[in-house]
Amino acid sequence: MNEITRRNLILSTAATIGGAAMAGIPRIPGQQGPYLALREEPIPSLPAKVKNTESVGISMKTHEAHEKLWQGYARKTNEIRQVLAQLAPDPSKANQIYSELRSLKVDYSFAYQGLINHNIFFETIGGSGGPATGRIAELIRATYGSFENWAADWKATGIAGRGWVFLAYDHSNGRVFNYLGDAQNTFPLWNHTCVLAMDVYEHAYFIDFAERRAAYIDAYMETIDWEAVNDRLV
Repeated sequence: MNEITRRNLILSTAATIGGAAMAGIPRIPGQQGPYLALREEPIPSLPAKVKNTESVGISMKTHEAHEKLWQGYARKTNEIRQVLAQLAPDPSKANQIYSELRSLKVDYSFAYQGLINHNIFFETIGGSGGPATGRIAELIRATYGSFENWAADWKATGIAGRGWVFLAYDHSNGRVFNYLGDAQNTFPLWNHTCVLAMDVYEHAYFIDFAERRAAYIDAYMETIDWEAVNDRLV
């Protein structure tokens, strides 16, 4: 199986997935592998509140194009789960340079994390932006001293990153931190809850801002839904 890349996902967003849906935990016909609990992910669609971002310059045209990529991650997640469900893992055929199992596992992390990242991205925009409110405001102050310090670090991280910025709560030390992601599946940390995810790939802003990523980040910060961010804290 060829490795799934961002280009593959863009080109395959219209692809359909054959086979039975894995809703719940039933064994599907012809299943050989142990992956009984890998259900089918629903194909996502834009929440109504994203239209609110037009007031800060992030257009529905951008969101509609972006939605196709988001849906592509869901479709590829489901497709890989279907393949895994038919696979009988064989340690004698596994190989760290190349093997079917390695390719599936690597590409699965890219597809599924891409879906998760976009779920958070679209869930937490369409708000009124401005300074953080509620518990997340307290956590930001505890780590960064002030919202303004956090915002400067968030913007700088967004310019330094190749694909994503994540605000995540570290359950080990009770603090939040701005993490950088170069791809959908980099760089994960365990025992964290991601509460805010900003896409800084070109497709997230080029239609509206061309190469001006910093201007896009400024606009994005004016449409953060802090209530949704607080809802993600556990």
